[in-house]
Amino acid sequence: QVQLVESGGGLVQPGGSLRLSCAASGFIFSSYAMSWYRQAPGKERELVARISSVGSITNYAGSVKGRFSISRDNVKNTVYLQMNSLKPEDTAVYYCKADRFAGRKYDYWGQGTQVTVSS
Repeated sequence: QVQLVESGGGLVQPGGSLRLSCAASGFIFSSYAMSWYRQAPGKERELVARISSVGSITNYAGSVKGRFSISRDNVKNTVYLQMNSLKPEDTAVYYCKADRFAGRKYDYWGQGTQVTVSS
């Protein structure tokens, strides 16, 4: 059974930091690219960061570039999102996603973790 379980969310003041984790099980983690998405109230879900299956390629949304860092540990089957210099506009539910293409697209989503940036 495929599972993606996010953790590490919470309430933080502007300028603070959080590290999100997403623990994966039930599939071959090292074969999948991993991404973090977020969805704020009343807004569409948006891609925040993505990392290739072996971790050699990363991509970021312009709004988080230079502040967020995505990484992965293919031994622990976990992907991380280090978030620094947080702003109120970073407030959202953050989701991790696993995806690969092998003849057809395979993708799995976590249940999300709330991040609130507020003083």
